[in-house]
Amino acid sequence: MTLPADQLPLKGFRIISAEQYGAGPYGTMFLAQMGAEVIKIEPPGKIGEDGKRRGGGDTARVVGPHFLRPGESTYFQGFNLNKRSLTLDLNSDEGQKILRKLAATSHAVANNMRGDLPARLGLDYASLKDVNSAIVCAHLSAYGRDNERANWPGYDYLMQAEAGYCTITGEPGGDPQRMGLSMVDFITGTIFCIGLLGALVDAQRTGKGRDVDTDLLSAAIHQTSYPALWYMNHGEETQRTPRSAHPTATPSQMFKAADGWMFVMCQLPKFWDILTTRMGRVDLKDDPRFASNADRLANREELTRLLDEEFVKQSMAHWQDLLAGHVPVAPVYTLADALDNPWLETIGMRTQIEHPDNPELNVLASPIRFDSQRLPNRAAPLLGEDSDAILGDLGYDEAAIADLRTSGVI
Repeated sequence: MTLPADQLPLKGFRIISAEQYGAGPYGTMFLAQMGAEVIKIEPPGKIGEDGKRRGGGDTARVVGPHFLRPGESTYFQGFNLNKRSLTLDLNSDEGQKILRKLAATSHAVANNMRGDLPARLGLDYASLKDVNSAIVCAHLSAYGRDNERANWPGYDYLMQAEAGYCTITGEPGGDPQRMGLSMVDFITGTIFCIGLLGALVDAQRTGKGRDVDTDLLSAAIHQTSYPALWYMNHGEETQRTPRSAHPTATPSQMFKAADGWMFVMCQLPKFWDILTTRMGRVDLKDDPRFASNADRLANREELTRLLDEEFVKQSMAHWQDLLAGHVPVAPVYTLADALDNPWLETIGMRTQIEHPDNPELNVLASPIRFDSQRLPNRAAPLLGEDSDAILGDLGYDEAAIADLRTSGVI
């Protein structure tokens, strides 16, 4: 069951987004799923001497290995559901004219360009306030727009490296490792979305827009959270722990059952009591070596050995049945197992949409629900799919649109 389109919370809001690849599109997809009209501006490509257009579009459209048609990747669908696509050369005078006309009828302009580009391409508040004083201009860059790194390109993996993630991920003594997913992109896109919405609320209240910024490195550093405070205030540097264990709570780590791994988390003292009782090992609860969390932490290696001996006697299914709902526990799934988990169907996190090249394209639902209902999804747009309609709304007739296409503006 999905929320009807006329009940979506951002219905009626128009957001222009000059975006590409991952972080920015991930954030604006939340806005599009909540009902905003998100117009994705993409470069139109170049017209060669033979009159044929080459290249163009968000670079994510050509990220392989899986494609719905040449130049339209499945990867692209993961970041651009529910959006519209307008091809537009922002480096051209006519492209700038169209951008300003569009901004005059929009509530926000978003971009995830390199920090030195938004001002040059007319995407900041200073450039657009004269056509729309209430416009919100949201910027997501690698390192920010107001420092000596503004013109540096940057990506998620670089931020994981510089923010310290790679040295606290993995087993002790191993080589530095990044996370298996581009989590810096995803969290920065989410923060980007939060900042844009905050500025939008204020603009609706005051009639005055503004710039709002975030950047990959700042977001990555902010996610170091409580370990950052431990280091800055107490000089304690969080280290890797065996089996991805929590740095202070124990037992809170991976354990191996007879047929695979699982994660058990006794974050609170009561869970330790429940665990030992339900597994029939109250002797461990009464053991003075494990009486308190501090005791268990001091003797974690021995406690791990004893629990291993118990957990390996039974299957993961046995332990899930015994502990689930009583002690925080989860199987350590492969990605395939995780996505084939029937629970995703139960809660509606897997869904199908129609795409011109696949009428039953599988996608993930938005994790946000309103009135207990999931948000509707539709396929990401083909490159330039909405250019004619958007320009028509701005007053361009068919002949003018054809001229813009011939000249390479769209």
